Amino acid sequence: MTTNGTGELAGRVALVTGGVRRIGRAIGLDLARRGATVVVNTRSSRAEAEETVRAIEAVGGTARAMLADVTDEAAVARMVDAIAHDFGTVDILINNAADRREAPFTEITLADWHAITRVVLDGAFLCSRAVIPGMVAKGRGTIINIGGVTGHAGATHRAHVVTAKAGLVGLTKALAVEFGGVGITVNCVVPGRIGGNRSVSSGQGGAIPGGGLPLVGRDGTVEEVSAAVMLLCGPAGGYITGQTIHITGGIYLP
Repeated sequence: MTTNGTGELAGRVALVTGGVRRIGRAIGLDLARRGATVVVNTRSSRAEAEETVRAIEAVGGTARAMLADVTDEAAVARMVDAIAHDFGTVDILINNAADRREAPFTEITLADWHAITRVVLDGAFLCSRAVIPGMVAKGRGTIINIGGVTGHAGATHRAHVVTAKAGLVGLTKALAVEFGGVGITVNCVVPGRIGGNRSVSSGQGGAIPGGGLPLVGRDGTVEEVSAAVMLLCGPAGGYITGQTIHITGGIYLP
């Protein structure tokens, strides 16, 4: 078993799905800086995954790239088994894998609908189910689902994405209630418009008043989203569970 020796997450093993770009990459880097061993998951982007691993190693972290389709039950099982063999039980799961394609509602095919919901919802279900037994055995664990502000405020041309992201909130609550008594916390972190990404409303405003403009007057950064995730992963987050935490600059006010 190989883990980093220092930091508040030293000795922990973290799996970040969709971990090669933007928010997933930032989370992986921050987890490594705090001492966790990080598994960077991607479905097929091996070159990007290896580059992210090198970036983590450059900040003194330990990381491994693992390719697996999170919608494939057998592939997820093989990945979690490989992690256990190489590093130990997964202590932290970040369900970040997502697909955010757009289409008018009447043009969304059933195949399109399933493509989105499988990655976001089935992927979170399969990965969570695969790691929870190990967490239960240890008496501790952290699961964080990366949601989306459109799952709360709505948006045009994204009915499948909105539905899938909203479903993560329900999964978060269900798992928090079922496994809170055995030391597992489960939360949902909701990014808003991050780093110039206009995906909140496809540039059309959608159901978000003011065209989805943040109250703070700027876009957020991937580092700000990751900071919220780090709070939940660390000792300070041990009494927070079942929550949906918005990192949106006030685009949506629950």
